[in-house]
Amino acid sequence: MDLADFRKEYSDRGLKREEMNADPVAQFSYWFSQATELGLHEPNAMTLATVDETGMPWQRTVLLKVYDSDGFVFFTNYGSRKGKQMAQNPRVSLLFPWILLERQVMIQGTVEKISEAESLKYFASRPRDSQIGAWVSNQSEVITSRKFLMQKLAEIQEKFAHGEIPLPSFWGGFRVVPSQIEFWQGGPARLHDRFLYQRDGAAWKIDRLSP
Repeated sequence: MDLADFRKEYSDRGLKREEMNADPVAQFSYWFSQATELGLHEPNAMTLATVDETGMPWQRTVLLKVYDSDGFVFFTNYGSRKGKQMAQNPRVSLLFPWILLERQVMIQGTVEKISEAESLKYFASRPRDSQIGAWVSNQSEVITSRKFLMQKLAEIQEKFAHGEIPLPSFWGGFRVVPSQIEFWQGGPARLHDRFLYQRDGAAWKIDRLSP
């Protein structure tokens, strides 16, 4: 299928240097608030890219659950494919594709596990079904059928039928500590506005990039 003529012209919303906050996390927070206020579906959905032991990149969508000056936090099974890849190579990237706003935010950095206390705090806030789901899935492992999964679900539901559900030892949060963050705003004639923040000691260096 030829998609050569499948195109859309971007608006002239524009992005100027003087509009950019000196702190990229503050800039991200401003854009995230706009995405939320405009009702974008799951604005906290982000593509996580990792690399395996052969150098092959992998991508999947995960959900941002916490962000602050320390980094961007998501949760997963430590034994999953991405968990194993991050243990072997902590360099990762994130992408927020806010297409309806003609915006992207790209983050590169290193990943680290958050503390068990932080993971427990988030786990306790999850709906009970989500807590059980964390116990059911040996994420990324081959299974024989959906029936097998449902049988295991029934077993876990029975096991934790009463009382609080404990935090699995194999599940928790990762924090991506950014080394650079790029803000991309679509523009007409494909002359997009791009600003790259890079760590410069305790501060951030900001450069405009050619589209």
